[in-house]
Amino acid sequence: QVQLVESGGGLVQAGGSLRLSCAASERTFRIYTMGWFRQAPGKDREFVSAINWSGGSTDYSDSVKGRFTISRENAKNTVYLQMNSLKPEDTAVYYCAARRAAVLGAREYEYDYWGQGTQVTVSS
Repeated sequence: QVQLVESGGGLVQAGGSLRLSCAASERTFRIYTMGWFRQAPGKDREFVSAINWSGGSTDYSDSVKGRFTISRENAKNTVYLQMNSLKPEDTAVYYCAARRAAVLGAREYEYDYWGQGTQVTVSS
């Protein structure tokens, strides 16, 4: 069982930046594809970004491409989401997820483990 704990959320003005972190309990963290999803009030959870085990392959939703960067440090069992040029529409609870597969995934059902989420609020 992999436990994931997100941190780094908060309140930021539009145009600002935040870096989310997700720490995993599993020592074999390096074999997992990791993803970030978000859920805004009244909306379904949506894919944000994913990264493969080595960090050599990444994927982003169109809404964050060019503004967000996903990365990972396997030695620290941690994945990051650097969020720049934040917009009010980025306001959501952000979730970290882990997938026991080598390929990237953009669907919720493709991920096996989930964190509790961290709130990101962007004011206009």
